Amino acid sequence: MPHPLKKSWLRHRVESTLQHGFQRAYESVRVDPYKFLLQMRAAYGVPITSFQGIYSVELGLLDEVADRVIRGGMKAAAAEGAGLGLGGLVTIVPDLGILAGITIRTLQKLSLIYGFEYNTEEETADLWIAAASAAGVDISRELLEKEVVNRFVPRVIQRIAVQASSEVVEKWAGRVIPLASSVIGAGLNYYFVRAWGERGRVHFRRRHLEVRDKLNREQPQLPLTVVPSRLSS
Repeated sequence: MPHPLKKSWLRHRVESTLQHGFQRAYESVRVDPYKFLLQMRAAYGVPITSFQGIYSVELGLLDEVADRVIRGGMKAAAAEGAGLGLGGLVTIVPDLGILAGITIRTLQKLSLIYGFEYNTEEETADLWIAAASAAGVDISRELLEKEVVNRFVPRVIQRIAVQASSEVVEKWAGRVIPLASSVIGAGLNYYFVRAWGERGRVHFRRRHLEVRDKLNREQPQLPLTVVPSRLSS
């Protein structure tokens, strides 16, 4: 039965490639919080001077910025998928490696938008808990408390790769057709980042509301900064 063997080989290849891509992203792909803070102020009109100020900004404005960031990641992934997709399965290794980097950068930006930096080991680990949530993997925070980060994150990455590979193999199957794979690669990368971005946004937004509610209880007089939205759809 050649078809099951083919799927088995592809699943293994995708899983190992995603694991390597996310591991490399963990080690080297990082959005600079300070530069992104300046971008939020200049390009998106968010009136803050530090990420602590995020919690006094109108939530709707943060959601609009998140939408823009997710759409930007989707467009970058689509462009990358269209270019490398011409080679079909031949280019699946570099394609998925780059896609992993785009996805993690998108999640990092969403983390910052909702007020969560990743300067400490615990914050870095929480970013990967969000990535696991975006992949549909449930990671208990109790596990984080029992592990040091340099062991915790690789284990989370492995579980993300296992979960994501099944989704990728099913949807990337069309890329065995080289003439169609450019269009298919662009579309699949586009929707991959959209799905992960939306699930990641839900994670960070929920945590943001928890912190905001806590701050409001402690400081009920905290003013809400409301500014007209300058973002276009």
